[in-house]
Amino acid sequence: MSLAERLARTTTDADRMTSVRDQIQARLIDVLGPLLYDSRVDEKELESMVQDRLRELLNDEQVTVSPQEKVVISKQISDIVLGLGPLEEFTDDPTVTEIMVNGANKIFVERNGKLELTGARFHNDEQLRRTIDKIVSKVGRRIDESSPYVDARLPDGSRVNAVIPPLALDGPALTIRRFSSDPYRTDDLVTFGTVSAEVAEFLNACVRGRVSMLVSGGTGAGKTTTLNVLSSYIPDDERILTIEDAAELKLQQPHVVRLESRPPNIEGKGQVAIRDLVRNALRMRPDRIIVGEVRGGETIDMLQAMNTGHDGSICTIHANSPRDVLSRLETMTLMAGMELTVRAIREQIASAIDLIVHQERMKDGTRRITHVSEVVGMEGDIITLQDIFVFNFRAGVDAHGKTLGTLQPTGLRPAFLEKLQDRGIAVPPTLFAPPVGMVRR
Repeated sequence: MSLAERLARTTTDADRMTSVRDQIQARLIDVLGPLLYDSRVDEKELESMVQDRLRELLNDEQVTVSPQEKVVISKQISDIVLGLGPLEEFTDDPTVTEIMVNGANKIFVERNGKLELTGARFHNDEQLRRTIDKIVSKVGRRIDESSPYVDARLPDGSRVNAVIPPLALDGPALTIRRFSSDPYRTDDLVTFGTVSAEVAEFLNACVRGRVSMLVSGGTGAGKTTTLNVLSSYIPDDERILTIEDAAELKLQQPHVVRLESRPPNIEGKGQVAIRDLVRNALRMRPDRIIVGEVRGGETIDMLQAMNTGHDGSICTIHANSPRDVLSRLETMTLMAGMELTVRAIREQIASAIDLIVHQERMKDGTRRITHVSEVVGMEGDIITLQDIFVFNFRAGVDAHGKTLGTLQPTGLRPAFLEKLQDRGIAVPPTLFAPPVGMVRR
């Protein structure tokens, strides 16, 4: 048989299997109908029904398929109706940290901080839309023309964002940000180069010493991962409240209360915003409050909480630099509608926040902490910052494009060291000794 004949036969076999699969899948959906998307049906029971019906349909099928092809077809259909279809192989792959679906025919994944186009695809926009519906319905969310975008999470904690037409012009778009089932620890971040062992030791002391801090950075910089590691330093005898849009944090302490915001229902009622949860948290006797991200009017409530006995709380915030963090806090406080002067807002910020840990995603895909900056206080109308540790960008990159710089001390000591000492937490002075000839960016 010639190469052309073998290729033609391969194409014919693939087309035949696709045709059989589509027919059986359509019949399966006709038979089981709404049960496939009914959250009240137990997953094991549903899986058993699907497998039993698939066997019947494959045995009844008039088109000739081999036993091996039956196994392949059965798995493909099971993945589609029970799982996430072509995304199943990526959700099972621990090296994939993000999945991005730009319509039915384009599926990208992130591995080691780099994006790559995969060969996987959905059959059509309808299958992609069913997959999105399945994801959001399991967590009590909805997506339709009246509410064409949604944030949700998978059972494993992965964060999901979906947008459908008419907002998404080229078909439904889906983004899944995955998190390790085993939360990263300090040793992991040191191994990845995200933080040095010395800075990790300093941050550990700051968290135990109830230093209020913000973790800042751009999208995908690794803020949530760093927040998880920082929260692991909180002593076990403290009561912690976490507040998030979509629950991602995985705290290991025994005394944790997790709160999650809620969007409005189909009538436009029942919304519970982050700000509502922050206010309610103050009545729950927390020792610390951890907010997954401050992005609006809840900022003023969080600052007031940090100023009224909840020091040691931690939040994340989107910003391009530590100085930009202060500008964003000021802007978001104004969004709360409070009639405060700019100076009063800045005094609240300077009093509430002690430390800013800024993180960036480098060109080589790695995530690095680039600044550990102290909020010193007010000088006139300006909030003053001082860098305790900064990343040495002048080290450049190696032949493979990998960033060579490291996080280095500037020689300045934080003013809150005395507060740490009063709480019995000693920080070695050698942590702040700068390397000879250090050049800051």
